[in-house]
Amino acid sequence: MALTLADISTALMATITAIKLNMLLPALVIAFLWCINVINWMGNHFLRVLALYPRHWAGIPGIFFSPLVHANAEHLLFNSIPLFLLIAFLSAMIGPLYFSEVSAAIVIVSGSLLWLVGRKGLHVGASGVIMGYWTYILAYTWRHPSLNAVIMSAIMLYYLGSLIFSLFPAEEKTSWEGHCCGAVAGILVAHFLS
Repeated sequence: MALTLADISTALMATITAIKLNMLLPALVIAFLWCINVINWMGNHFLRVLALYPRHWAGIPGIFFSPLVHANAEHLLFNSIPLFLLIAFLSAMIGPLYFSEVSAAIVIVSGSLLWLVGRKGLHVGASGVIMGYWTYILAYTWRHPSLNAVIMSAIMLYYLGSLIFSLFPAEEKTSWEGHCCGAVAGILVAHFLS
């Protein structure tokens, strides 16, 4: 069946409407992260105990909690923008309830992988989760290629396509392996949960 311009226009409008309707969830997540981090910074970084430290028993809580803690305001700001967009896109694509299951799976799988293969040092931030959402959307679209999913992936790639470069070592303080673990987690979760 051939797609008409009217079909594409209707699907695009439905996709934009779905994204607009799912703006509250990412706003709440971002506000929650900023509250946690303001408390952390005011408390002289006492939440550093939630960081992931690879291959050490003390780093195990970081598998679950390290995405909540960021090194500084700049770190959180640079994570807030793509995180906001990806949560809006993903929750519009799969629904808010299924979004929570996918999020938990991405956090646990990416954190576990990072705990196994990461460089020694404290790993914090939502970058791995961001990469997990990014690759989940792409893998989900590959497995379930509806017109709405393809449009959403195309929009995401247009605005966030440069995230691919975060998979390569750039700066010593950047956990590029955390980004890679997140990307692998997104693909695995899309394969096994969608």
